[in-house]
Amino acid sequence: MRNLSRIREKKGLKKGIILLYGGIDSTVTLYLAKKYGYKLVALIFDYGQKHRKEIIHAQRIAFLNRLEYYLIRLNLGWVKSSLVSKKREIPLNRDLNSSIVPSTYVAGRNIIFLSYAVSLAETKGASDIFIGAHTQDYSGYPDCRPQFLSKFEEAINLGIVHPSIKITAPLIDKDKKEIIKLGLKLGVPFHLTWSCYKGKDRPCLKCDSCRFRINAFKELGLVDPLLTKRVRKRWKRK
Repeated sequence: MRNLSRIREKKGLKKGIILLYGGIDSTVTLYLAKKYGYKLVALIFDYGQKHRKEIIHAQRIAFLNRLEYYLIRLNLGWVKSSLVSKKREIPLNRDLNSSIVPSTYVAGRNIIFLSYAVSLAETKGASDIFIGAHTQDYSGYPDCRPQFLSKFEEAINLGIVHPSIKITAPLIDKDKKEIIKLGLKLGVPFHLTWSCYKGKDRPCLKCDSCRFRINAFKELGLVDPLLTKRVRKRWKRK
């Protein structure tokens, strides 16, 4: 598994596949990969998530960066995650330091997504698959852990014709505050990203994703661009 330092070692045009969700992490990863010379193709997934709004934001970001992208529609009807199941509510005001796997965990999600990326990478001749996994993810989501990503990389290269694909997680050692700080340096349009799990017209401010995001901006002395007065006024007019 590649990290940030290993990206820096290799400049020049290279092909990469990025898992693009429309949130902060995958968008910062996209801009970082572009900085280091990667020509990217994006994979965007519609898996029945309640926050389907992230799909629109991912497409906008892909369009802004003139990326070729594929929208993959999946039926994960058996999944019991509160992100998908109509019978379960998104948890609000949860203890963010809890070691319990949250109900928003989608069984095998990254295994599924990365498998699609492997097929696309081998077809396109891409050397790297980019994923925005980071420390606050892998504390609750086992399929974001560096150990998993490393082992999965080993496994995929045993099952393809040209075993040279790397899974690249350049944010793996960073928290949300550090990721946003990096994104600001890269010129990431955070106002085009979406994080809220509830996926309504405006952020709920209470789900895990909203709170991690808002807290990180606050720690940097900033207001989340989705919560500025201009944006709030636009929401009120709806």
